[in-house]
Amino acid sequence: MSDYADLLIIGAGPAGMAAALAAAPSAARIVILDDNPLPGGQIWRDGPQAKLPDQARNLREQLERHGNIRRHTSTRVIACAGPKQLLVEDDERGWVIAYDKLILCTGARELLLPFPGWTLPGVTGAGGLQALIKGGLPVRDERLVIAGSGPLLLASAATARHNGARLLRIAEQASARAVTGFAAQLPRWPGKLLQSFSLFDRHYRTDSHVLAALGSDRLEGVRLQQQGKIVELACERLACGFGLIPNTQLGQALGCALDGQALAVDAWQASSRVDHYAAGECTGFGGSELALIEGTIAGHAAVGERPQAQALWPQRARWQGFADALQHSFRLNPRLKSLARPDTLVCRCEDVPYSALAAHADWREAKLASRCGMGACQGRVCGAAAQHLFGWQPSAPRPPFSPARIETLLCLDDSPPA
Repeated sequence: MSDYADLLIIGAGPAGMAAALAAAPSAARIVILDDNPLPGGQIWRDGPQAKLPDQARNLREQLERHGNIRRHTSTRVIACAGPKQLLVEDDERGWVIAYDKLILCTGARELLLPFPGWTLPGVTGAGGLQALIKGGLPVRDERLVIAGSGPLLLASAATARHNGARLLRIAEQASARAVTGFAAQLPRWPGKLLQSFSLFDRHYRTDSHVLAALGSDRLEGVRLQQQGKIVELACERLACGFGLIPNTQLGQALGCALDGQALAVDAWQASSRVDHYAAGECTGFGGSELALIEGTIAGHAAVGERPQAQALWPQRARWQGFADALQHSFRLNPRLKSLARPDTLVCRCEDVPYSALAAHADWREAKLASRCGMGACQGRVCGAAAQHLFGWQPSAPRPPFSPARIETLLCLDDSPPA
């Protein structure tokens, strides 16, 4: 079975929704693929305990009003099936979809750094905890510590606190000077200034980071380095996130060039591959406002509406300024590279400790010798950690990009020859 789109958009977060809505008046046949059951991405993730902002609801309603926009939910890209063809799979079937233009809005994921005890039950990512709570995880009266870096810590804390968790500490690794300097710039973006007031918490500490999660069968406490002192807190939950890493795997597989850790794009949000665009956090983290503007520019550019796209460049520059300030202020301290001990697992899927990786020269060599990155997550967690710890550049992914059914893979035999 095959399908066709004039414009195929991968990801239904802010960038993907904005791209589709910008392109919709052109009457192009638009298809959005997303691995979540509802639009919104990670930042506007829905669930039984989620409270969506009005902006997210409005964008959803606008998508529904356009007859030329079709969405495939809970759908994953499995492989490239030929030039401008992708093999995809949802919960019921697999098929090949062909396209003329493509916009990658694949978002970002948390950077998780290994430290002693980080695999204990009760330890999650900061964004991961937020998603679990929105999905219905009960946290009422549980003692919680959040550690890592960036505004996501505050957002995760607010979600947990709203659902009854007892917040003990927010440990921000950035210095007080860096955080104060960032806060001093927020009046340039009044909406962000107001948001910071609503998210601030008295348990927030700068110059602080996790040293170890404590416990035997599950988390019982956490050891922190807090402003030069060692502090131990008993708790039931620990959420750690050290910033965001752009999801570039599909872009790399399609032959799109990288700019650092993100997909490289020009002023039109066009990637290095003709007819392939990228927008949102896969091109660098900057928040939902930047993602919305980038998605809108990409949507207009993809259907040939360059004047409309160019008119938005000043808005993009304004929010890119926020992104630059954010990344500069919350740059990770090199001391975080020394959190792992020799026996600390780096690859949780294949039980590969730090000591099994440290002697190798690059990602490929370590992978061949230890099976690091060959488990269920396919290197999405340990690959980013190894890149931060050792400076290794992970290789482009090989298909299948996600676990797939045999019936789906057989669809490749039915697709026309490349």
